[in-house]
Amino acid sequence: MSILAWIVLGLVAGFIGSKLVNRTGEGLLLDIVLGVVGAVVGGFLFNQFGASGVTGLNIYSLLVAVVGAVVVLVLYHLVVRGTAR
Repeated sequence: MSILAWIVLGLVAGFIGSKLVNRTGEGLLLDIVLGVVGAVVGGFLFNQFGASGVTGLNIYSLLVAVVGAVVVLVLYHLVVRGTAR
Protein backbone atom coordinates (compact mmCIF):
# COMPACT_ATOMS: atom_id res chain seq x y z
CA MET A 1 0.00 0.00 0.00
CA SER A 2 1.13 3.52 -0.66
CA ILE A 3 1.74 6.09 2.04
CA LEU A 4 -1.39 7.97 1.00
CA ALA A 5 -3.51 4.81 1.36
CA TRP A 6 -2.07 4.20 4.85
CA ILE A 7 -2.91 7.79 5.83
CA VAL A 8 -6.48 7.50 4.50
CA LEU A 9 -6.98 4.12 6.17
CA GLY A 10 -5.42 5.46 9.38
CA LEU A 11 -7.60 8.56 9.38
CA VAL A 12 -10.82 6.62 8.90
CA ALA A 13 -9.86 3.86 11.36
CA GLY A 14 -8.63 6.37 13.96
CA PHE A 15 -11.79 8.43 13.64
CA ILE A 16 -14.08 5.40 13.97
CA GLY A 17 -12.00 3.99 16.82
CA SER A 18 -11.99 7.26 18.74
CA LYS A 19 -15.77 7.55 18.33
CA LEU A 20 -16.17 3.99 19.66
CA VAL A 21 -13.85 4.46 22.64
CA ASN A 22 -14.61 7.94 23.94
CA ARG A 23 -17.35 9.43 21.71
CA THR A 24 -15.16 12.40 20.75
CA GLY A 25 -12.34 12.62 18.26
CA GLU A 26 -8.78 12.99 19.42
CA GLY A 27 -7.99 15.55 16.73
CA LEU A 28 -7.06 15.05 13.10
CA LEU A 29 -3.34 14.37 13.54
CA LEU A 30 -3.73 12.09 16.56
CA ASP A 31 -6.57 10.20 14.83
CA ILE A 32 -4.28 9.56 11.84
CA VAL A 33 -1.35 8.46 14.00
CA LEU A 34 -3.46 6.23 16.23
CA GLY A 35 -5.22 4.80 13.19
CA VAL A 36 -1.98 3.92 11.38
CA VAL A 37 -0.51 2.46 14.57
CA GLY A 38 -3.83 0.68 15.10
CA ALA A 39 -3.63 -0.81 11.61
CA VAL A 40 -0.20 -2.22 12.40
CA VAL A 41 -1.33 -3.49 15.81
CA GLY A 42 -4.54 -4.91 14.33
CA GLY A 43 -2.58 -6.66 11.57
CA PHE A 44 -0.26 -8.17 14.17
CA LEU A 45 -3.15 -9.32 16.37
CA PHE A 46 -5.08 -10.80 13.47
CA ASN A 47 -1.94 -12.64 12.28
CA GLN A 48 -1.47 -14.08 15.77
CA PHE A 49 -4.96 -15.56 15.61
CA GLY A 50 -4.44 -17.04 12.13
CA ALA A 51 -6.26 -14.43 10.05
CA SER A 52 -4.71 -12.13 7.48
CA GLY A 53 -3.88 -8.59 8.49
CA VAL A 54 -4.19 -5.44 6.41
CA THR A 55 -4.44 -6.54 2.78
CA GLY A 56 -5.03 -3.24 0.99
CA LEU A 57 -7.54 -0.43 0.97
CA ASN A 58 -10.75 -2.43 1.53
CA ILE A 59 -13.46 -3.06 4.12
CA TYR A 60 -11.64 -6.01 5.73
CA SER A 61 -8.49 -3.94 6.22
CA LEU A 62 -10.62 -1.14 7.67
CA LEU A 63 -12.09 -3.62 10.17
CA VAL A 64 -8.60 -4.81 11.12
CA ALA A 65 -7.39 -1.22 11.50
CA VAL A 66 -10.42 -0.20 13.59
CA VAL A 67 -9.93 -3.16 15.95
CA GLY A 68 -6.26 -2.23 16.31
CA ALA A 69 -7.11 1.45 16.77
CA VAL A 70 -9.58 0.60 19.54
CA VAL A 71 -6.88 -1.48 21.29
CA VAL A 72 -4.35 1.35 20.92
CA LEU A 73 -6.86 3.97 22.11
CA VAL A 74 -7.83 1.95 25.18
CA LEU A 75 -4.16 1.56 26.09
CA TYR A 76 -3.55 5.26 25.34
CA HIS A 77 -6.37 6.32 27.65
CA LEU A 78 -5.18 3.99 30.40
CA VAL A 79 -1.70 5.53 30.24
CA VAL A 80 -2.94 9.15 30.02
CA ARG A 81 -5.42 8.70 32.86
CA GLY A 82 -2.86 6.77 34.90
CA THR A 83 -0.33 9.61 34.67
CA ALA A 84 -2.94 12.33 35.35
CA ARG A 85 -3.78 10.98 38.80
